[in-house]
Amino acid sequence: MVRRGSTVPPPDHFVFDGAASAAPTPRPKLKALPKSFPNMNTRTRIKSYTLALLLLLSGLSLAGARAQTGQSRPHVAGTPSEAVHRFYTAMRERRFREAFALSVFNPAVEGLSQQEFDELRPDFERMATGVPEVIELTGEQISGEEATVFMKLGEGRDMKVEPVYLVREKGAWIVGDREQREFIRKRGKKFFFDARITAHHDEVETMMRRITTAEAVYAAQNGGRFGDLAALVRAALVPQDILATDSTGYRFQIKLGADAKSYAATAEPAAYGRTGLLSFYADPHGLQQKDNGGKPLKPRK
Repeated sequence: MVRRGSTVPPPDHFVFDGAASAAPTPRPKLKALPKSFPNMNTRTRIKSYTLALLLLLSGLSLAGARAQTGQSRPHVAGTPSEAVHRFYTAMRERRFREAFALSVFNPAVEGLSQQEFDELRPDFERMATGVPEVIELTGEQISGEEATVFMKLGEGRDMKVEPVYLVREKGAWIVGDREQREFIRKRGKKFFFDARITAHHDEVETMMRRITTAEAVYAAQNGGRFGDLAALVRAALVPQDILATDSTGYRFQIKLGADAKSYAATAEPAAYGRTGLLSFYADPHGLQQKDNGGKPLKPRK
């Protein structure tokens, strides 16, 4: 469902119904992926990154590889607002190939085999959960071959209007901006795999630091004795997802000393080169990480 012409005050140079604006809203430069994810601090679940929404709404860039060609893009005439609505509707309805073909992500999926696509599907499913049930667009702005559509997110005091950028390609509007499009074209079909690895590395680093904090809290509550992974989960000090690899892409372990007065926490990629490259080690003295070929990392002497 799309509602246009909301009473939300529009940004500067905001116009409705596809009229051109004399002064387009400046786009933010592409930034590196954040070093930490607030969602990692949920009490019972690690909430994986919503890559598509972050990239398209916030201008984030992630890692990838070589461009591929092959799948044709459906060119549907219409306004930028209609293109945004089609993209997010297709994402919400899990029509992923159709959605990505309506965006700058097309080069990242057109060369994927069915097996590769199925491997990425859980990540796409998590992206889809971030799409709101009601897609409320408050206006659009067009400047030549680029456009900005304004999407209302949240309610009440949490309500904000976010820009969604588009470019015109072969007469059709696609979601994403020109800089993002060129970046993804250069990276090609490995874009999502490498993006997932980058996100996993940051998430695991955050979680390993959280484990060291959790161990300190647990020891303070248990006579100086540290806890294994299951004990930290039972104490609600770390999320339950840490016990499996589905959400994290990593295997976490905690080994206790004979008297439980010491511990060593490790994390290795569940599938080296696919879900991660770095191995992690943490104990009360600090955190270490490096590419160890997927093998457990031992502490430096």
